[in-house]
Order: sequence, then structure tokens, then C-alpha cells
Amino acid sequence: MRRRLFAALLITAAAPFAAALPASASPHETAATPRAQQPQQSQQDRKVQEGSVSAVDLLAKVSSCSQISSGKYRTDEETSATVPVCGKNGAVFWKADMDVDCDGQVTSQCNDGTDPWFQDDTAFHQSDGKALSAAALPYVVVPSSSSIWDYSSAGIKGGGVVAVIYDNKVEYAVVGDTGPDEIIGEASYSTAKSLGIDPDPETGGAESGVTYILFKNSKASPIESHSAAVTSGESLAKQFIAAN
Repeated sequence: MRRRLFAALLITAAAPFAAALPASASPHETAATPRAQQPQQSQQDRKVQEGSVSAVDLLAKVSSCSQISSGKYRTDEETSATVPVCGKNGAVFWKADMDVDCDGQVTSQCNDGTDPWFQDDTAFHQSDGKALSAAALPYVVVPSSSSIWDYSSAGIKGGGVVAVIYDNKVEYAVVGDTGPDEIIGEASYSTAKSLGIDPDPETGGAESGVTYILFKNSKASPIESHSAAVTSGESLAKQFIAAN
């Protein structure tokens, strides 16, 4: 993965430093680490189940690809372009890896001490104007608009509902951030953790096997409510299966 390759070098270089730390400390626990705020989720959000639509049923509808992108994307900086964006009735989808995005609000999981690429903003914002929280909210990163593909022209927008599928599990998320215009396959810390993927922004993620189904002209409201994404996603997933 584009981050993992560089991260491996960082970890190797940091090994002597890590070895010198007390047993209770981690390499990320330094004086430079910003004060963290814990991710905020309502009691209702924590009780949400991801619905009754199975990964098998969704994957059966995306077994073939009708390419809608003008070209293909790379999954990492060092790989060749092999991933198209595909179209279906009511949705677009792609199959790729998962890099972990920790951008947005500063939390104990996501900050410039835990993530060398950390940015304290996201392309889309909460209803109160604040950046999204990668640690608390399942969200997906879409490639920035380019000659390869313009997500907005396909009916995809900030807060749009996404079904993310990995290892026979379905996680509903929202479109929460934009990334490089030639690379695809990235989602928030919370998305990775919910799917059983190592959420470490530096060394985690999944090399392959992740399917992203983005429902056209959808929007979870408010964007920061995972329960809203789940409720809408369950309904949209059933419509998607019926229409394809």
C-alpha cells in the first residue's frame, strides 16, 4: 500500500527509539502529541446494527463491471493503474485496497503523533461546521475530480451513503473526504476498525478485497450520524439489489 511501504521504513528507523521507551509507553506518546479529544458518538449510534442485507447478496450484483471512468486508478503510488469505477443502476462501485484515513478532528487515535500524514480537516464537514472525526465516523475517501472521473457528475456527493464490504461484512459509511486524483481505495479509521481491518493509519489497512458501493444521489443527514447512514444504507441496499 502507498502508505505502508513508507511506513515500514519509518518503523525500522524508529526501532532503537522504541526500544528505549518504558514498557508502558508507545512511540506515539511524546510531548509533541497534541491533546486528544475522544470520539463522540451518541448512545443511539453505538447500538446501531449494520442491517440485514448480506455481503453475499451485494457482491453478487457487482460481479461484473461496466466501466464509467475514462481511465483506471492506482491503489498506491507505486502500483500500476488497474481499478476502474463501474456503474450500476442506482450506484457506482470499485474494488480496491483500503488505506486508512485519519484526517479530521484530533482524537487519541488520529493526530500528528499517530499519523505522519495527518491533516486536521476533511473535504466535507459536520452540520456544526467542524471537520469529520475519522476515529468516530465511518467514512470513505473518493478521488478528487479529474479527467479520469468526476464523482459529482455521477451523483456522488459529500454525505452520500456507501456500503463497504470486506471479509463477508458490510459497513455503511458516508462520503467524507477526497484524496489524490489518480489513487483509489481509502476509508476512515472507524471504517477499517468496524470491518476488522487494522486501523493504524501508519501500518494498517487491507492490501485488497474491499468493495465500495456508493449509492447515487443519496445523503445521510446529518453527515456525522452513523445511525442515519445505516438506516438509509439498509434501504438503499435493498433497492440496489432489486434494481440490478
